[in-house]
Amino acid sequence: MEFHFWGKTVDVNVANRTALRQKVLQRLRTRTGFSLATINLDHLVKMAASPSFVKTYQAQDLVVADGHPIVWLSQIARRPVQRMPGSDMVQPLCEWAASADVPVAFVGSTTEALEDAKRVLSQRVPGLRVTWTHAPGKLDPEGEEAARILQELETRQIGLCFLALGAPKQERIAQRGRGLAPSVGFASVGAGLDFLGSHQKRAPQWVRNLALEWLWRALSNPLRLGPRYIKCLAILPQQLWRALELRNEQAAIYIQGSHDRGRADD
Repeated sequence: MEFHFWGKTVDVNVANRTALRQKVLQRLRTRTGFSLATINLDHLVKMAASPSFVKTYQAQDLVVADGHPIVWLSQIARRPVQRMPGSDMVQPLCEWAASADVPVAFVGSTTEALEDAKRVLSQRVPGLRVTWTHAPGKLDPEGEEAARILQELETRQIGLCFLALGAPKQERIAQRGRGLAPSVGFASVGAGLDFLGSHQKRAPQWVRNLALEWLWRALSNPLRLGPRYIKCLAILPQQLWRALELRNEQAAIYIQGSHDRGRADD
């Protein structure tokens, strides 16, 4: 699946969890590092308004689908991808890090939330080694403090670092980290660590199963999240049209290929 903004293309380049596991484990075991981003409608809104965020997303090594609308658009385009929200991927990523026997770090959120996440995940994942947690508060991705954090991750030989800083900050730090901390794998997970210690409340499972988590969140904090989701809904028609264009392109390629094969048989 792909999205187009400012004349550039952003690809969802990992289609399912099996493929993600293979790619992450390979990079963890070889210590070649990576940056993992989870694309959703809010990110599309931000990309539509910011060419720099498009470039940041293009710099991510691994991009997966976060949110039902991204999955639905991919199905319409006949380029299906599996839904892999950052919040749901925290524990599997920890399991893969434990399997590869690499140290893990948490950066972002608050000290209390990170310590609670460390406690919960250490109980759930045998062999997990969370060797550093750091809550920097307000952080400029381009600033000196961000550079020091990235250098600290490299010095500590961290294999996997969860960034819980929100978009676009966390993705930009991951992008910068590919240069300053090349052996580190970065996973941008937003509120994923906060949910583990109930520092933020996630929608009940039945709400998520109905693909209504966005509505639950909007109603829980309408002043802050209401405008965000209105923008997300507003961008959907354009993305739906683009998905239909991709579908037609796919069909045209198939038809042309069939014609070419028929001529070759003649």
